[in-house]
Amino acid sequence: MGACILNAWQQSRLDSSRENSALALILKTDLFDFPLPEHLIAQTPAQQRDQSRLLVVHRRERRIEHRHFRDIGAYLQSGDTLIRNNASVIPARLHARRPTGGQVECLLLRPAAATHEWWCLLRPGRKLPPGEKFSRDGLFTATVQEKNDNGTFRVAFDCADGSEILAVAQRIGEMPLPPYIAARSDDSLKQLDRERYQTVYAAPARAVAAAAPTAGLHFTTELLAQLAQQNIASADVTLHVGLGTFRPIMTDDVEDHVIHREIYELPSATQRVLFAPPRRRIAVGTTSLRSIEDFRRRHAAPLEHDYVGEADIFVYPPSRFTATDALLTNFHQPRSTLLCLVSAFLQPGSIDGVAWLREIYAEAVAREYRFFSYGDAMLIL
Repeated sequence: MGACILNAWQQSRLDSSRENSALALILKTDLFDFPLPEHLIAQTPAQQRDQSRLLVVHRRERRIEHRHFRDIGAYLQSGDTLIRNNASVIPARLHARRPTGGQVECLLLRPAAATHEWWCLLRPGRKLPPGEKFSRDGLFTATVQEKNDNGTFRVAFDCADGSEILAVAQRIGEMPLPPYIAARSDDSLKQLDRERYQTVYAAPARAVAAAAPTAGLHFTTELLAQLAQQNIASADVTLHVGLGTFRPIMTDDVEDHVIHREIYELPSATQRVLFAPPRRRIAVGTTSLRSIEDFRRRHAAPLEHDYVGEADIFVYPPSRFTATDALLTNFHQPRSTLLCLVSAFLQPGSIDGVAWLREIYAEAVAREYRFFSYGDAMLIL
């Protein structure tokens, strides 16, 4: 395993946090920063989903292995359950024009309270005050209703054929790739994104996500069938992944960051798995983990009906976990809430996972793993 890359100043910060944890734990955000060569940020998916690499972390033995994702079945056991986010990503990026001819990029985020209205990101926002219109010939006309302090816009859509804007987006929209993936000009790449920035088990009726639950992108239908033959079950949750997942921590102290909130739907069958666990409950992605841990912290027993809630849980060291036994995740951005979550999961109830995560990530960089949404995966057992 690569040597720990905490420098002396960072180590002193961590030691200070550990010494004072009994009184008030303060984790500095720069502990979750790390150098990442730009060429390791994956711009396209692996040629085949399960050809991506897999870094396996054995917490009890404190060791790691380097494999490929197609080998994941070797680390799962009969009776395990994969808890996965079946949300479908909306092809939410729409191109239109203002009456003056200027171009507009509209990114659908979530439905507003009123029918035919959505909260959106608009570019150029400064030229689109309330009352301004933009349109796509023959498809829709949009009117800006309101602009929030957080930079989102409430927009009313009038579609030419009387349909909802979501139906129009399914026909002509582009996938809302994260900002670290370069804009696409090639139509073949755009079509590849439509297929690959989506899990194979995404439910079309669950088109609610503005970003992909990327840990699930590595599964193929064939691999899922193989795992089913190993008596490895699947249980679904639907989390409405928002762009807040890409928002870095801007505060000096981790605990001062205001975590984003995301709606999730938890079927009663999945709730029962959380309270009467099989051999192990394996969260496929941080989105799944946030949902099930949020539910367990709110409820002492499964409900008799499906549940819809809003996850506002911020997981960082020294958090503990009550619903998750193992975690499958990708490699995340520096200074992100997702790094905080993964470091907490490495050493629950302790802050020691911060230093270990930096060590693991140094090893991943040295071995040139691919990072972020289209990158490689890590399985924490």
